[in-house]
Amino acid sequence: MRNKEFSDRRGNAASAKAATLEAFRAAQIAAAPEKAARLAERVSVAEAREQRREQRDRTKLEEQQRLADEAAASEAAKRAAEVSEVVLRKANLDERIARVVADEATRKSERDLRYAKRKAAAAA
Repeated sequence: MRNKEFSDRRGNAASAKAATLEAFRAAQIAAAPEKAARLAERVSVAEAREQRREQRDRTKLEEQQRLADEAAASEAAKRAAEVSEVVLRKANLDERIARVVADEATRKSERDLRYAKRKAAAAA
């Protein structure tokens, strides 16, 4: 049986191919529960990763909001300090002007008094 016919070789090849296919299908069926478990594990890992990403995003957004609030509060405090400084400068300037006006009025009244005395002395 050294010389096999073409049809015999073709039949053997088809049988081998069918056996290989059947072995592959049997392996797929045997691995199906394990494959389903791995798929379920991948899904749970992906969901956990998504939840962690969402938590990071929320935390980042909260931190940005907190920093923006702090910056706004700092800016408001800075503006309030600037306003109070301007008010204080104006009050000091107004007080200085009032003192200058009062001193000028005092000098004028003293000058008028001296003039009146001289006039009275000259008339007497």
